Amino acid sequence: MVLMKNGSEKYFDIAIEEAKSGIDSDEGGPFGAVIVKDGKIIASAHNEVIKTNDPTAHAEILAIRRASEKLSRFDLSDCTIYSTCEPCPMCFSAIHWAKIKNLHYGCDNTDAAQIGFDDKFIYDVIRGVSNNQKVNSIQEHKEKCMLLFEMWEEKKDKVQY
Repeated sequence: MVLMKNGSEKYFDIAIEEAKSGIDSDEGGPFGAVIVKDGKIIASAHNEVIKTNDPTAHAEILAIRRASEKLSRFDLSDCTIYSTCEPCPMCFSAIHWAKIKNLHYGCDNTDAAQIGFDDKFIYDVIRGVSNNQKVNSIQEHKEKCMLLFEMWEEKKDKVQY
């Protein structure tokens, strides 16, 4: 008797294969992601930080970029993302910017921290509870930069995102 996999399991299996591919090829850590629309896989990716020397080349980010390119749009609100691990703050933000409404993940951020992928300090900075700021934020030249905001506000044919 062959057991049929439920929807999420088959997508997780593909995300897991992506992650394994990234590990085997020394392209990045143990992270994979799949984006699905109407039961069809639109994009999949694994972490490519090492391959590209790009600290933003996380599986979720790459999958979002590929899905947006394939669908020719930035609004992925009709898609679901499956990730082998709870997304880091950057990826979680990107999922929000892409308007993806459903996120399914396997391991959580405490599991990731145990193998050296600890992003708790970033969450603490975002929450304003960190005593150890790793980035000095300096606001300057607001008046000049506000001109750009005014230009955008006045633009008649802008596409809001």
